[in-house]
Amino acid sequence: MSLDFLKSALTVNGSHMSTEEFLEWLQKRKASIGVKITKIPFAEMNHWYFEDETQNLRHSSGKFFSIEGIEVETNLGVKPRWTQPIINQNEIGYLGILAKKFDGVLHFLMQCKVEPGNINFVQLSPTLQATKSNYSQVHKGNPPLYLEYFLKNNRSKYKVLLDQLQSEQGARFLKKRNRNIILEVFEDIPLEDDFCWLTLGQIHTLLALDNVINMDTRTVISGIPFGSYGDEVIQFYNVISALFSDDTEYQAGMLYSAVENDNHLHSSAEIISWFTELKAQYELTVKRIPLADLDEWTITETEIAHNEGKYFKVIGVESEISNREVSSWTQPIVESVQHGLIAFVVKRINGVYHFLVQAKLEAGNLDVLEMAPTVQCLTGNYRKAGAEFVPPFLDFVLDSIKESDGILYRSFQSEEGGRFYKEQNENVIIEAPEDFPEDVPENYTWMTLNQLKMFIRFNNYLNIQARSLISVIRFNRHD
Repeated sequence: MSLDFLKSALTVNGSHMSTEEFLEWLQKRKASIGVKITKIPFAEMNHWYFEDETQNLRHSSGKFFSIEGIEVETNLGVKPRWTQPIINQNEIGYLGILAKKFDGVLHFLMQCKVEPGNINFVQLSPTLQATKSNYSQVHKGNPPLYLEYFLKNNRSKYKVLLDQLQSEQGARFLKKRNRNIILEVFEDIPLEDDFCWLTLGQIHTLLALDNVINMDTRTVISGIPFGSYGDEVIQFYNVISALFSDDTEYQAGMLYSAVENDNHLHSSAEIISWFTELKAQYELTVKRIPLADLDEWTITETEIAHNEGKYFKVIGVESEISNREVSSWTQPIVESVQHGLIAFVVKRINGVYHFLVQAKLEAGNLDVLEMAPTVQCLTGNYRKAGAEFVPPFLDFVLDSIKESDGILYRSFQSEEGGRFYKEQNENVIIEAPEDFPEDVPENYTWMTLNQLKMFIRFNNYLNIQARSLISVIRFNRHD
């Protein structure tokens, strides 16, 4: 199975369309879909209301999600207590991809999907991207296409290639998880208008572009394994390296880091002990409170916002999208006040790329900490005088971006457009110089890509930002 995934990752020309043909197809699909997204006051949202006593924002069905308040207390970081709004969506949704071999290579059935918060309206999503409220048709609309393949009674007909419960954005969702699943099908299946077959190599190529592949696709493909090899990895690596030219040393090095199983700075047992020690040392207490009781937040007719204009706000939108199960609806959505920065610093240690990983606390985490990129923050005012907290390694990352020094990957990628309004993060992978210290703060450690892939297999180790950034790593050559 891992070699099937690797073969697909190294295949940049699909059996159904080239990447250039896909981009032409995507533009045609965009032109064919009618989209109108309008910001509206909360009072104009159908079926949504503020509770009288709490001011929590809820749907009249009791389903979908709600906007509530939380009070957070922790002994990690410079701020021991705060309150904030958060999305409470107490259901597990599907992020599912159908895979099928064409000419011996796995192809993935991808959906051209419009979400109200997408920056460019249309982005490439999994075959099935649906909350439980959606696929159980609380909205009275049509069921999502291809849902039947993922239902429990039918799943035994297909080969399960990946099946994981993975977390969502811990700063915005309260303990939210989705089911990330890839199924291999062997029968012919109908190809609907807004769907196409692409190899993993094509998807990785498209991730070099801004805001084409959505967050849900990125989290699913991040969990794809490429195998794990011991002594024989050197011979394997040398064979694979012959596929690459001199200007693609980065891709070959990342492939080596992904499959090499021996040459790690820290063993997996040491990393588990490091992470367990931090979880035992630090505490996170989250109490649900009414929105009306939040400190430093104000509810107006059009937004729920921080008094100093920080972080994010909640607004209302009306969506009209012609190719959705329901063509028109209203909803609350989270709008960030600035774009964010997500960066992995990598360094060759003993000849193998290692990633500088952070153990990060966020209010909505299921179990206190998750493994996160080296830097994950809103860009904000960190460098201004009086900033209350400057994340470690932020100056190194910002200086590297400014000087274009050591940049291995850089793009803007969107947050999930169903809950976040036109929010994007600058995604960066930076190679550190030889003199970059291997000794790091206690809540950081060095891990190979092989080790990161191993931890993704288990629930609630890597956060969604780390998984998203891992998904952009490609092994195929630049064409």
